[in-house]
Amino acid sequence: MDAVDVIIEDPRWDEAGLEELTERAFAALCSHLGLEAELCEGSVLACDDARIKVLNADFREKDKATNVLSWPAEERATPGARPPMPEEDFDGTIELGDIAISYDTCVREAQEADKPMADHVTHLIVHGLLHLLGYDHISDQDAEIMEGTEVEILATLGLDDPY
Repeated sequence: MDAVDVIIEDPRWDEAGLEELTERAFAALCSHLGLEAELCEGSVLACDDARIKVLNADFREKDKATNVLSWPAEERATPGARPPMPEEDFDGTIELGDIAISYDTCVREAQEADKPMADHVTHLIVHGLLHLLGYDHISDQDAEIMEGTEVEILATLGLDDPY
């Protein structure tokens, strides 16, 4: 998949099949939202808790590890409504932005929730990609829109409602 590059910093992600999970999640998201996948560009940094903790502190001023972080290429949020679909740049591409995901936190959360790691990671990739598209969960109304969209996309992959 050329649309979303997966950069593996922590080799445990190779064993977890992150590239395939990302490809599957991205394809489902694009299909569900009507996005042309071949026009989109973005990246996923596959790291560990130490690295994501630094990123979380640097960018969100939160000195702790987290599961996934997102940096949208463009602000698309529309409070209380679905965000508008991105438009192509001058060169015909749609720049999504970047995601970082932590192996350690994902494993711990999957174990705590007694769910397969692949299902949890797929959910978090969909979640991160939706953030890149302007979805958010700051308000209850925005959370309802975002989580509903996540559930719909995950259902197309045969995954249960994570909420």
